[in-house]
Amino acid sequence: MSYLVEIWLAASLVALAAGAVGYVVVLRRAAFAAHALPMAAFPGAAASSLFGFSLPAGLAGFALGGAALLTLVQRSARRDSATGLLLAGFLALGALCLSLSGHYAGSVYGLLFGQVFALGPEDLPVLGLSGLCLPILLWLGLRPLVLSAMAPDLMRVQGGQPRLAELAFLALLALAAGFAVPVTGALLVFSLMLGPGATASRFCKRLETGLLFAMVIALGLVWVALGLTYMTNWPVGFFTGTGSALIYLLARLKTV
Repeated sequence: MSYLVEIWLAASLVALAAGAVGYVVVLRRAAFAAHALPMAAFPGAAASSLFGFSLPAGLAGFALGGAALLTLVQRSARRDSATGLLLAGFLALGALCLSLSGHYAGSVYGLLFGQVFALGPEDLPVLGLSGLCLPILLWLGLRPLVLSAMAPDLMRVQGGQPRLAELAFLALLALAAGFAVPVTGALLVFSLMLGPGATASRFCKRLETGLLFAMVIALGLVWVALGLTYMTNWPVGFFTGTGSALIYLLARLKTV
């Protein structure tokens, strides 16, 4: 029973971070970045299996490196093309590391689609740090992060630095996406972010209220997904992905 409690707690911490970051992703219209950065974390997890260092270190290190590279490529004239090629490169690097590690099939499945029951008590301190600190940081910097994307010129007039805000946002997004990979998988982690975030943005006018609402939705979504995964033995990423889409669809129908 204690094992299941640890899994529930780890997934809940991931949901809090993903829900908070996802709300800012929606407001900044950065869905492509939310899809690309989990792919940056994917080779980090694969490299940890190959070289034997800790999984959190691999996830965080590669995700932050991906955020830095994404900041560089997004300055080019063809931002979408550069980001797409970067995403493909991360995926290829992860596939190579898994192939060399000798645990290709099982590891690919777990990292791409999630394997929440592989988490252990040693993962809780790092997930606790991200699940509690990231929402607090986003709460404190919520208005500058949104203003830097929606009105960068106005932010400059007020003495702010939009590029610095963008780099900070990508770093927070990278950490949230990286630590969510073991739960939902690299291919489906952005669904845990976008669904709750987009739903909250349709119902909430105040930024702070929307942030809290997105976290609550993400938390409820993960709890339901864990219960269904326990009963069916299907991947938790499937339930978070379909549930996220369903929640947003219902929100659209409700607010039409």
